[in-house]
Amino acid sequence: MSLNTIGYYFREAAASLVRNSWLSMASVGTVIISLLLLGSALLLVLNVRHIISRVESSLEITVFLEDGLEEERLERLEEEIKFVPGVARVEFVSQDQALEELKKSFGEKAAILDGLEEDNPLPNSFRVKTRQAEMVPEAAVQLSQLEGVEQVRYGQGVVEKLLALTRWVRLWGTLTIAVLGAASIFLIATTIRMSVFARRREIGIMKILGATNFFIRMPFMLEGMIIGLVGGLVVVLLIYFGYLSLLNKVAMTLPFIQLISDPAVLYRVLGGLLGLGFGLGAVGSAISLHRFLRV
Repeated sequence: MSLNTIGYYFREAAASLVRNSWLSMASVGTVIISLLLLGSALLLVLNVRHIISRVESSLEITVFLEDGLEEERLERLEEEIKFVPGVARVEFVSQDQALEELKKSFGEKAAILDGLEEDNPLPNSFRVKTRQAEMVPEAAVQLSQLEGVEQVRYGQGVVEKLLALTRWVRLWGTLTIAVLGAASIFLIATTIRMSVFARRREIGIMKILGATNFFIRMPFMLEGMIIGLVGGLVVVLLIYFGYLSLLNKVAMTLPFIQLISDPAVLYRVLGGLLGLGFGLGAVGSAISLHRFLRV
């Protein structure tokens, strides 16, 4: 392909954008709306997953032990817990340590617990972490059956609901992104088809004169790519500054909610949206041209 041919493609694409300025702006607007919805939905899904993952990572099983267990039995019990399927980490918590942690949780009112030091009612226990949150319920059942275990607690009921919510978010988040992506392609293809339809006679004349489908298609493909790229750039700027503003507001008003703030993640999302805009423009043009070139 010669430089003259490439230059012709770009000149035709630029001329078409100027000649059909209203349609071009409508196409850019469609790309902006589509990608803005898609990008917002993607960030929402990613943040929901991030929050749920943080909650899941804090899940642990507390294994309360019977009173009077000897040191040797405690050591064997710790080894038995480590061999339970799914267990990743085991930490022994003595009565004294449990009381100290309870005092810290009371803060300034910890003095009301001073009388418990001589006759500590808190049992020895193990804190158990599993490799995955889904393993917590099954591991808790097996831990409760070990000799010397008095009681097992892991937030029964709440954990199962959290795991169900996690599955629901992952499923519907993926479906939402897929539907918005398909809708974006449809909207962009429909808008660009109007531009192609306005030039149908020109396309017909070019085919009569012997122009190949590739030769006819390239200016429109470049036009779609430019439209997608411009729309993608606008969306990237809107989402970037809008998300930074959201992070600042959430940090000031709801500091206990930890949204994704890793720049690498944000840049990957923005880069993906920019590339998606470029790709959607090309795909929309290809879909729009298919019918006319086939005829």
